[in-house]
Amino acid sequence: MKELFNILLINGPNLNLLGHREPKIYGNTTLSQLTHALTKEATTFNIHLHHIQSNSESTLINKIHNSKNNINYIIINAGAFSHTSIALRDALIGINIPFIEVHISNIYTRENFRSHSWLSDISSGVICGLGLDGYFWALRTAIKRIKKISTLQV
Repeated sequence: MKELFNILLINGPNLNLLGHREPKIYGNTTLSQLTHALTKEATTFNIHLHHIQSNSESTLINKIHNSKNNINYIIINAGAFSHTSIALRDALIGINIPFIEVHISNIYTRENFRSHSWLSDISSGVICGLGLDGYFWALRTAIKRIKKISTLQV
């Protein structure tokens, strides 16, 4: 039987408004529709995709801390917390799980304050400006890296 791997998808503040908030920037797909499609794709690779969305920094930090022993990879769109939260950065450093940072919009073509992320330099990679496709690229990359690490450890 194939080993089941676990990926945690974290969505930060205001991403619960996907499909409704600024559709010219973020599109018309809801967060529920996005997570359903990602879960379906993950399942085809024997991956269990866990998901959390919260507007609360402490909730996200607690989820990250609780992931230490059961998550193989993290995909995170921390939303505005990317630009403000050293606490999220420290939580991710503390658990030592590789992660990919995702931004739906191109943060470098928007307001200046959005062009710096406290997570980028500690991430395995950053995907921005590809719309919701960025999540799928992150998922495929995480799966590929998990499977590669798994075969190296056998």
